[in-house]
Amino acid sequence: MKRFWMSVPVLLLSMGSAAMAADCPPLLQGELPKLRAKENIDLCQRFAGKPLVVVNTASFCGFAPQFKGLEELNQRYKAQGLEVLGVPSNDFKQESRDGEETAKVCYVNYGVTFTMTEPQPVRGDDATHLFKVLAEQSNPPRWNFYKYVVDRQGKVVASFSSMTKPDDPDLIAAIEKAIASKP
Repeated sequence: MKRFWMSVPVLLLSMGSAAMAADCPPLLQGELPKLRAKENIDLCQRFAGKPLVVVNTASFCGFAPQFKGLEELNQRYKAQGLEVLGVPSNDFKQESRDGEETAKVCYVNYGVTFTMTEPQPVRGDDATHLFKVLAEQSNPPRWNFYKYVVDRQGKVVASFSSMTKPDDPDLIAAIEKAIASKP
């Protein structure tokens, strides 16, 4: 009898994680390493049920000043549940191979406080699961600072080119639509 009662908490924990996995949209399944940290970001745990802006970034891209505008979006809408996720990538040959340098550009040069990952592939067969699903729901990023707006159900509401600045009215409208979506 003692063995049975000792295994109940383990059973309940495994049932809870199975239920959570079932509630997790395909887009958010998996983990990504957090920039300059010894931890991984469980995408489902961190972002499920929240409106999200996902952007592939590059430290040495001419669009890097958009970090400032993305941080402004983050500050403007975080009280309404918006999350911004930056995913550096060297797919377009404009990202450092050194995570410390990437972190300096994001955190020191632009004051980014939103979640950033270590550099990841975002195009083609090597793309991370997140970007494979983003491409299935929309299209793959055509360049750095391609922006995806995702609703609370994990569905892409809209995607925007690198040319679209973070204060663009169409991007703002898509973000507000994602915020208004039901979980």
